Amino acid sequence: MSQSLGETYAGQMARNHELVAEHPAVRALLDPAIEPRLLHRFLIEYCALGVQMTEPVEGWIRRAGERCKAVGLTQLGDNLSKHAAHEAGHERMFIDDTKKLTALFNARYGEALDAQVLLGQAPTASMRQYIQLHEETIASEAPFAQVAIEFEIEGLSVSIGPSLLNQFERVLGAGVVECCSFLTEHVALDVGHTALNQKMLERLLVARPEALPVLVGTGKNALDAYLGFLGDCIERARAWVGQGPQAAVA
Repeated sequence: MSQSLGETYAGQMARNHELVAEHPAVRALLDPAIEPRLLHRFLIEYCALGVQMTEPVEGWIRRAGERCKAVGLTQLGDNLSKHAAHEAGHERMFIDDTKKLTALFNARYGEALDAQVLLGQAPTASMRQYIQLHEETIASEAPFAQVAIEFEIEGLSVSIGPSLLNQFERVLGAGVVECCSFLTEHVALDVGHTALNQKMLERLLVARPEALPVLVGTGKNALDAYLGFLGDCIERARAWVGQGPQAAVA
């Protein structure tokens, strides 16, 4: 029996998916010997910087849906528009998590981190890469490749999200995990979102089999950028832990 194009996409992405667990940032975060203060500080960076990664998501998906309709993919455009509505306002969870995690960090370690300063940090190189990927995809002749971005990024919540949450609880305690509303919600919900994204991807490939290369390329770029973002967050946390309070203090 010949492979479906959806299976071909999965096959071409398989090595990239295998490499997620081997990525230096993921290995560092799941290290059994990671220092609690470093892991907690990573979480603060992840949530604070994550606001800039999350606030545009609803608009990205909605605009991609509109562009898909413009290039004749009406059903996909409608599906993306519906999906966009589910993403609206998720950055508020990150803002709330940043404030709670920062307050807990300060209480635990006697520091004076300022959540508002952290939330106002400049984006990292990987964040700019991630944002640019969305904008270029939407403006391109293949706006439908937004589906590959959603499939890969929401798939990370399914593939490594549970392990990360278990690590956070083991190293930092349940009280810290209770401050991670964005992560806990997305680990729970993105199982369904990933299944929906997979259906959209498969239907798209049936309608436009020639889209396979651009979907694979976009999916790989999305993974690279987001894993790079995790790496940026842990490097910022390492720098702070190593040097003590810097700019992000009261």
